[in-house]
Amino acid sequence: MLAELRKTTEQKMGKSIEAFKGDLSRVRTGRAHTGLLDHVSVDYYGTPTPLAQVAKIILLDARTIGVAPFEKKLIPAVEKAIRESDLGLNPATAGDTIRVPMPSLTEERRKELIKVVRHEAEDARVAVRNLRRDAIHHLKEALKKKEVSENDERRAQDDVQKLTDRSIGEIDKLLQQKETELMAV
Repeated sequence: MLAELRKTTEQKMGKSIEAFKGDLSRVRTGRAHTGLLDHVSVDYYGTPTPLAQVAKIILLDARTIGVAPFEKKLIPAVEKAIRESDLGLNPATAGDTIRVPMPSLTEERRKELIKVVRHEAEDARVAVRNLRRDAIHHLKEALKKKEVSENDERRAQDDVQKLTDRSIGEIDKLLQQKETELMAV
């Protein structure tokens, strides 16, 4: 029972870290990457469809993303979806390809993005701490029902705390890397 609790807690903490990595990847740094357009949806015959399902997304150079819709008549819809996304991008059509240049970041915008990233990191830390609280609650319940001994419960609590510390350390490391990346000119 203790091993199973530890395993599920570790998996959930891993998922929290993966979710945080996903949040970080959406914060743009001035360099182009195709993952930036992952959450953009296009109106495809009345159905909101992820951009990657209706177009080929490639990097044209370090600061430009190229989007080539599979159907020519989708070009205006794709361009509109990118423009109306919350990314602050201004796409331009060049033949069958939509060029999406990445504007350079100002110092003020970089500082705003760092605040956003720190907030995301704190949310991830809170999620990990909530998982720790839940695991410790389950341990105390098991102790009350006399399913585990006090020593086993104490050891398991220490394991959960070590998992929590490791997870929060990883979140802090990812945060530091992203801050460095954002401040690089």
